[in-house]
Amino acid sequence: MTDYGHELLFGTFITPRADSPDRVVALAQLTEQAGLDLVTAQDHPYQAAFLDTWTLLSLIAGRTERITVSPNVANLPLRPPAMLARSAASLDLLSGGRVELGLGAGAFWDAIVANGGPHRTPAESVEALEEAIAVIRGIWGQAGPSVRVDGKHYRVRGAKVGPEPAHDIGIWVGAYKPRMLRLIGRLADGWLPTLGYLQPEQLPEMNKLIDDAAVQAGREPGAIRRLVNVSGSFGRGGGGGISGSAEDWAEQLAELTLTHGLSAYILAGDDATAIQRFGAEVAPAVRERVAAERSRPSAPAAPAAPDSPAQAEAAPTPAPGESITVRGEIPGVGLTPTPDDGTRLADRTVWDESERPVAPRIDEDHKYTRHEKARGQQLIDIHDHLRQELAQVRDLVDQVEAGMIGVGEARSAINEMTLRQNNWTLGTYCESYCRLVTTHHTIEDQSMLPFLRRADARLAPVTLRLEAEHKIIHEVIESVDRALVALVGGEGDLKGLRAEVDLLTDTLLSHLSYEERSLVEPLARYGAH
Repeated sequence: MTDYGHELLFGTFITPRADSPDRVVALAQLTEQAGLDLVTAQDHPYQAAFLDTWTLLSLIAGRTERITVSPNVANLPLRPPAMLARSAASLDLLSGGRVELGLGAGAFWDAIVANGGPHRTPAESVEALEEAIAVIRGIWGQAGPSVRVDGKHYRVRGAKVGPEPAHDIGIWVGAYKPRMLRLIGRLADGWLPTLGYLQPEQLPEMNKLIDDAAVQAGREPGAIRRLVNVSGSFGRGGGGGISGSAEDWAEQLAELTLTHGLSAYILAGDDATAIQRFGAEVAPAVRERVAAERSRPSAPAAPAAPDSPAQAEAAPTPAPGESITVRGEIPGVGLTPTPDDGTRLADRTVWDESERPVAPRIDEDHKYTRHEKARGQQLIDIHDHLRQELAQVRDLVDQVEAGMIGVGEARSAINEMTLRQNNWTLGTYCESYCRLVTTHHTIEDQSMLPFLRRADARLAPVTLRLEAEHKIIHEVIESVDRALVALVGGEGDLKGLRAEVDLLTDTLLSHLSYEERSLVEPLARYGAH
């Protein structure tokens, strides 16, 4: 068994999608709010669908307060090491020491070449990475007043040192092959593979390669942190990776620490609920299990936590799953959201309501003005209109069943409703209530929800959950439409249509109540745009 005794770290591995930049930043802010230590992003500079990773990390650092940022991992062939070193040091200074450097030797060589980079063989990649680490450490002032690396791939002759970073930035290398693992043992501060590209049973052999190289270089094996990207799902298995309850996750990750020395777990994926559960449920449970085992006399003692923002005490985060059947007015706002009475008509569900994040109180002592209260009341009024339309949908089904109208007429009437016009990737909040029936002028998912996240980062879990629910509601409404089409074509029946309408009723009423309980106060305080 090998436990190198490092303080545990937990983080996220976010996709830098250029088509949803606000969501990418919101997920990073959620990572911090969930109490995690790191937020990382993959770096594929040749990928036109991705944001530039260093630009993204800079914005994330500016929009957060304590969390550490890192590329996962930086694409060395397209990022000259001297410039990479200065970029990392600059961001470290600007962020108060919140940068680490994940570094990769390169992959997808055709794409690299297409963007002006070199094409390297595996052996050349190892050589280039070794030279690059020397350049980077030299720029950071770790090898004297000037930098001279006369390498095959990088020639730096007399470059001046600086800027020096705010703290000793760690170089974490993503690698799997023996030569690269030995390089990590000799030169790097951390090893950052992805679970899935390797299996746990391979860890002893790979760790040994790193450890032996470290000893031969006069280093302690424990000087190299072992990090890992992990993926999976909460619940029953599917799609690979770790699966099961939060307790199952904690058990498996703690075992990886105590048996194989892994000490940093970075959750790959863009699911907001999974990120929150990873921070609120998994990370504390892993820490507790590992601390208990390390406290045994035979276990190596963990070193004191480094003075790093990544290790800072996590801010408390609201517990998920607060019931939305809460009744009564919101204190200070004086408005009463419409409660969900808990009645369910369908025999199936499309989401787990217990996983819904809870919106924080904005300010317990704030007294809202009449104008501010009107902003919150507007959401309730709009939702009441949608509730009325839902009742009309159910009434139309009753009329079809009674033979009072045809299915085609019912479908036409539903398609004209605000409920149907709104595709639910856009939401329901509009700038002026009088425009509601004809159009949704202000768009939730593209305007209001991102605005609220920018106004108060604590709202990120709730707003991201609402966006996810909007998409699901769209799918449910489409199912109602498909049931109507099937009935018109003689391939469906009223029982099937009613089942879809019942599911829509459960889903929509639950969502509207949750949205009101979560957003009435933020809308009153901050507005919608």
